[in-house]
Amino acid sequence: MNKRTAMILAAGLGTRLKQLTHDKPKALVEVGGRTLLERNIDNLIHNGFDTIIVNIHHFGDQVIRFLETHPFDADIYISDERGQLMDTGGGIVQALPFFHDTQAVLVHNVDILSDIPLQSHYEQFLQSDDQAWLFTQDRNTTRKLLFNEQNLLVGWKNLNENIFKWVDNQQYTYKELAFNGIHIFNPALFTSFEYQRYSIIDLYLLLAKANPIRALDIHPTYWFDIGKIEDFAQISSHF
Repeated sequence: MNKRTAMILAAGLGTRLKQLTHDKPKALVEVGGRTLLERNIDNLIHNGFDTIIVNIHHFGDQVIRFLETHPFDADIYISDERGQLMDTGGGIVQALPFFHDTQAVLVHNVDILSDIPLQSHYEQFLQSDDQAWLFTQDRNTTRKLLFNEQNLLVGWKNLNENIFKWVDNQQYTYKELAFNGIHIFNPALFTSFEYQRYSIIDLYLLLAKANPIRALDIHPTYWFDIGKIEDFAQISSHF
């Protein structure tokens, strides 16, 4: 039986949360009395994932101690980036040895909380011929992924600075969607990359030249990005 594998990106510095992360990693910031890491692990287990990789860097020792003292009903492994922070793409490349016995990996940022039906999307992905699905929404943000009529990735845009990155040639018709911090991929997609820092968006723009990287437009009841201290109180009140 293939493992149902997920990875939680928990290595970030959490600088936008200011005083909440001066003595702890963002993963251990509490929302409604429970840490972001605990909420995400429980949600992944609830959605049928039995193998979970957590990458660490900032206050990584605290994450290890938390996992040692809070047992979960899943196999949990640490991808250790305490020596060098690998960014959102490099962290996945470093964690590839954990993915050898799975057909697909779902990656979830630790600062995202939502009620997206992850299990059903994961099962649908396994039945597709696509190499990656990027969870997206039509919402306000300064950075957008750009997709064609077939929902295939064609570019990226920074709205504030009017900067574009294209998969191939410049496109003149496209739709702009916001990345939701969750994606599913075939792990074979990343095996040709060396271990170094990469942005996951830059990797997907490169990979989309030869692989179907598709948008999955989602409509959850709630989706929160616990990224800014200004939004923290409002989000906490929801839980």
